[in-house]
Amino acid sequence: MGDQIKIADPGPLGLAGFGITTCILSLINAGVASASELGVVLGLALVYGGGVQLLAGMWEFRKGNTFGATAFSSYGAFWLALCYTINTAPKAGLGWFLLFFGILTLFLWFATFYLNRALFFVFLTLWIAFFLLALGGFGVMSSQAGGWVGLVCGLLALYTSFATVINTTAGKIVMPLGKSFRTPGA
Repeated sequence: MGDQIKIADPGPLGLAGFGITTCILSLINAGVASASELGVVLGLALVYGGGVQLLAGMWEFRKGNTFGATAFSSYGAFWLALCYTINTAPKAGLGWFLLFFGILTLFLWFATFYLNRALFFVFLTLWIAFFLLALGGFGVMSSQAGGWVGLVCGLLALYTSFATVINTTAGKIVMPLGKSFRTPGA
């Protein structure tokens, strides 16, 4: 067999795209930024949150990382779909959209029990944010609580991205990610 090409870990790139886009949208949902600033989010969602995450997901397929491929491809598609639906979908339709991404995220969160604790907390806060935002879409509550939880989620994703880049570059643990709660087969 010939030489195998080694590719870099696409995870930090996908997490950065997710984290920044999530933080900006969450500031609007939390009421910190005005809804009139949504255009900035849509540009980020199309290119960085959507496009870059979709690419990261495809590179995770190449690496054989089922979790990363599923997560990044799904959330890349989420951001791309959100670009096209956020201004046209009825609130209840957006509620269903968010609810089912919340369900997907809940399932992925269970898989993070076998990954590092940083990812565990990213996915924990993400499924909570999705469910809170879905309730907002259904008119049960405002989107403010979901926005604040989403902001925490985005910041955790950025921390996880930065820690992975710094630790990989340094060749040692500089920023902790935490060990998994379980080991496979346990």
